[in-house]
Amino acid sequence: MANPRVFISSTYYDLKHVRASMDIFIESLGYETVLSEKGNIAYAPDMPLDESCYKEISSTDIFVLIVGGRYGSETSEGDRKKDKEFFDRYESVTKKEFEEANKRDVPTYILIESSVYSEYQTYLRNKKNENISYAHVDSVNIFKFIEKILSLPRNNATKTFEKFSDIESWLREQWAGLFRDLLQRMSEQKKFTELSHQVDGLKEINTTLKTYLESVMQFVSPDKSSEIIKSEHKRLDDLHRIEQVKTSDLGRFLNKKYGLPVEIIIEEIVNAKSGIGFAKSLSKYEETGKHSRDIVEVFEEYSKATDDLNDLRKLFDLSSLRKPPKKSSKDARKLG
Repeated sequence: MANPRVFISSTYYDLKHVRASMDIFIESLGYETVLSEKGNIAYAPDMPLDESCYKEISSTDIFVLIVGGRYGSETSEGDRKKDKEFFDRYESVTKKEFEEANKRDVPTYILIESSVYSEYQTYLRNKKNENISYAHVDSVNIFKFIEKILSLPRNNATKTFEKFSDIESWLREQWAGLFRDLLQRMSEQKKFTELSHQVDGLKEINTTLKTYLESVMQFVSPDKSSEIIKSEHKRLDDLHRIEQVKTSDLGRFLNKKYGLPVEIIIEEIVNAKSGIGFAKSLSKYEETGKHSRDIVEVFEEYSKATDDLNDLRKLFDLSSLRKPPKKSSKDARKLG
């Protein structure tokens, strides 16, 4: 049986001791560690080195991101200017690896150095002040990265750490919980299958009763039956759509996290002209107004958000919206 493959993503020189300890810890569990320094990433000769790393993520089972005080090297898509100023905006390889794992929905665990997270809290209170000097980070992009991670609606379990034992104990708990959840799902799957058969039987009974009732109505009141039947069909369809929106990833994100009513979410889904337009339109509501920029950034950075929106638009027989264009690192610096 193939062992689970765990991809470790971080900057190297400042965290190499942590990476080495991670390698020993993960292999002690019987898992396979994917680390660039171990040489177990297949680098293709016809593409940049970082592109091979992103490609390797598709064949891993777990993704671990470690955030320290260095933002890291610029991606091969950037301008590759060697000397970066603290407030220069650009995309790092580590950030791009995280985004690739997020896009592929690889189970992700994020660890942030405590000193960096403390300075992140200071940054949040002084975003517009460029005269502050930060002791533990080399780029404002680290704070932007953390902010983006924490704004995600799911798959962003995060823990701060001071020493490696903090990392080890947390990951042991998380992965033990993941395994327990798998066992419970396997047990529940059997119950679900049995229940599904019962539900299918009830659906057949319901369909038969519906046919009988419609036939009786058409016989008793032929003039009104068509209108009543049509109205009831529409009510049931509306209830089905509401439930689909409420239980979707996007619906839960807006309803549970920000308290936006499902009726408003549906109204904005129907009226949306673009994914970004949908996100910006939410700023007019009290529940999401002060968080509107965070929601807009989710749609700007993660194409899955627009995919989720388009899936919900299909429920209302509406056309799909275009995804926002991918920003180059040059565009990203302008936004900063």
